[in-house]
Amino acid sequence: MRFLHRLFNKQVDPIQKLENEIGYRFEDHKLLKTALSHRSSLKDTGLESNERLEFLGDAVLGLVVSSFLYSEYEELSEGDLTRMKATLVNETVLSRSALSFGLGQYIFLSPEEKKAGGESRPSITADAFEALLGAIYLDGGFEQAKKLVYKYILNDHLDIIDDKKLHNYKGELLEYMQARGNSMPFYQVQDQIGPDHDKVFVVAVYVDNELLGEGKGRSKKVAEQKAAREALKVIKQSQ
Repeated sequence: MRFLHRLFNKQVDPIQKLENEIGYRFEDHKLLKTALSHRSSLKDTGLESNERLEFLGDAVLGLVVSSFLYSEYEELSEGDLTRMKATLVNETVLSRSALSFGLGQYIFLSPEEKKAGGESRPSITADAFEALLGAIYLDGGFEQAKKLVYKYILNDHLDIIDDKKLHNYKGELLEYMQARGNSMPFYQVQDQIGPDHDKVFVVAVYVDNELLGEGKGRSKKVAEQKAAREALKVIKQSQ
């Protein structure tokens, strides 16, 4: 009886639980733990941050999505494909995907970051999703990483693309400038306000050295989108 009591009351290891959620078993669990390590937690865990894996995962994500769109939409132009891709890989989509299987609760965060709501913050959860993708790529190869992207993004890509809240202002601004022979928009962080666990970024966007817009956000990506939106407003008002 004591054996059965221990068996049925044994808690499931969090790492194993996450693997069950995503449907992938890691050979190297250190990769997974690194993917879950936000930079705020490093002094507590002694692990490497997930930023390098995020960089790799971003590239894998871009290749999977680009390949899918290229094959699926043979009739669309390069510009249309670019806009679709930008929508599918933006921070909001990645964060929603991460939260759909509870990724936030597995991320290693400092007590301050956790208290500030880091488990559900779009910038943190989106980055962790990309880091997880990078970890799967290194551990199991491209096809395994591809399965994660299909499962949480591409299988619902039409619903995502139709969601008007996910408009990609950076992509629209880039396309507008390219069509008129202007330089590419350049984004620059002007200021960072607040502590690391509650930081607000101020970003400006320039075209041909001219300031066209500024935006604020809890991540650089959000601030850039807002700056691009303001730039488009300025352009349209001047026409």
